Amino acid sequence: MPELPERALVVYAGPRRGADLSFYLEELRGLCEAAGAEVAGEIVQNLPQPDPRGYLGSGRLQEVAQDAAELGATILVAAQALSARQERELERVTQLKIVDRTALILDIFAQRALSQEGKLQVELAQLSYLLPRLRRSAGSLSRLGGGIGTRGPGESKLETDRRRLRQRIAEIERRLAAVERQRAVSRQERHDLPRIALVGYTNAGKSTLLHALTQGGGGGEDRLFATLDPLTRKLRLPGRQEALLTDTVGFVQDLPTELVAAFRATLEETVFADLLLHVVDASHPEWARQMDAVQATLEAIGAGDLPQIEVFNKVDRLAGSAAELPGLQVSALAGTGVAELVAAIAARLSERRVVRRFAIPLSRGDILAQVRAHGEILAEEADDTVVRVETLIDRAWAGRIAAELHG
Repeated sequence: MPELPERALVVYAGPRRGADLSFYLEELRGLCEAAGAEVAGEIVQNLPQPDPRGYLGSGRLQEVAQDAAELGATILVAAQALSARQERELERVTQLKIVDRTALILDIFAQRALSQEGKLQVELAQLSYLLPRLRRSAGSLSRLGGGIGTRGPGESKLETDRRRLRQRIAEIERRLAAVERQRAVSRQERHDLPRIALVGYTNAGKSTLLHALTQGGGGGEDRLFATLDPLTRKLRLPGRQEALLTDTVGFVQDLPTELVAAFRATLEETVFADLLLHVVDASHPEWARQMDAVQATLEAIGAGDLPQIEVFNKVDRLAGSAAELPGLQVSALAGTGVAELVAAIAARLSERRVVRRFAIPLSRGDILAQVRAHGEILAEEADDTVVRVETLIDRAWAGRIAAELHG
């Protein structure tokens, strides 16, 4: 018999923010569903700020416990990050499992991570989140699994848990640092090709667009955080241009700091890009807020000033006209507008291209092949000893070819 899904009661305590609050709560409901829970109900308490002791006011907290019982809720999901004190009080009064927004996102990431690197990044984020919340209880690390040993009779279970947890964090950080160094080496080895990163709100269609642009087949899934591990493919452009196109993890508003820190190596694929394709779900009623959230995250990771092309995806789902959208309009699924996007990418990257003239000895057919493969031949003539070519070529390739000729 299949296991029944959790029934979540979503609660928010704080100032009412109109449309902003509606957007925030809609996203939280989507996160619950992505984690595999059914949303049983939603409660909003208008407060200047969440109660520091129990998140909700004491009277409202008792009512929530009753509401949860009537709705058959098995889990309470707080819309904001909870302190350890707030989490304990909510758990004591409601007798429910308590999860805040950060823990909910971490749970989704734990389900989605496939590669060893992705799993390590998620574990690091979970441990960083859990460390300040450890308390004196049996199985305080039970949500992460595994047993905890003891150092000696003079050390409490809580102290042992903290020590072992810090040790594990340090070990993961060392392993991810090695991954980061390998990424740096890989970037250096492929420095001759411009790098493009697909960025955008989660479920904006970045993975589907990657497949459409590179003709790789397949597509992304229609769910939040479908892609955690970066995928890079070669993109062929007009005029014999080439680029590396990377799909990155989707963003949400107020992306938890634990995730930003843990996924630093992955997010560096964005920071080191030459061009960003900011993919927007044009069919989402709050696409403007989603764009703002993405831009805020880009600023936070140091990529806010990188060149961008705004790509409004899913225009096939629009009920009205897309004419008023400020960027390029595409449907990655249907293929609409993809050719125009490719031309726009080529035009933007052409700023990296220069006209160069090379005199290539007839004996160096390998170099001539490189020029023809990576540059657009403008003129060519040959005599008994050399082939003289004039080509429009990426600046990095021009330097590489010049070094081979004169090295």
